[in-house]
Formats: sequence, structure tokens, C-alpha cells
Amino acid sequence: MQYSTLGNTGLIVSRFSFGAMTFTAGNKGIPSVYKTEAADADAVVGRALDAGINFFDTADAYAGSMNLLMTRQS
Repeated sequence: MQYSTLGNTGLIVSRFSFGAMTFTAGNKGIPSVYKTEAADADAVVGRALDAGINFFDTADAYAGSMNLLMTRQS
């Protein structure tokens, strides 16, 4: 994995980020898009971490922050 400094913050982040928009277990947002269950979220977050990804997009605009909770629990 390649890493870069995020602006002038001093934070070192992976050049690939992981988008967690679909992590809502289907209970918010557009059902055909937002449907990742907790077990699946655990698996893909684990794979991302194993690959060296440390930059996770969990914007609170994504289905009432459910994705943030699921990512944190993974």
C-alpha cells in the first residue's frame, strides 16, 4: 500500500480509501443500495485493514451515520 500525508495535517493515510456508504444493514436510505449486513461489513473492513487501508470514508450524511457505527464495530 502506498501512503501520503493528508494536506498539512501530518496524518499519513493510504492512497486508497474505503467507502462505507452501504453499511446500513438495509434499514435506512435506498434499500437497493444500502444493504450491507454487519457480518459482511466485518469481512470487508478486515480485508481493507489487511491490505493496509487506514483511510475510511464514513460521512455522517450516509443513512443517518449507521455506516459509522458498523465500521467502528468491525
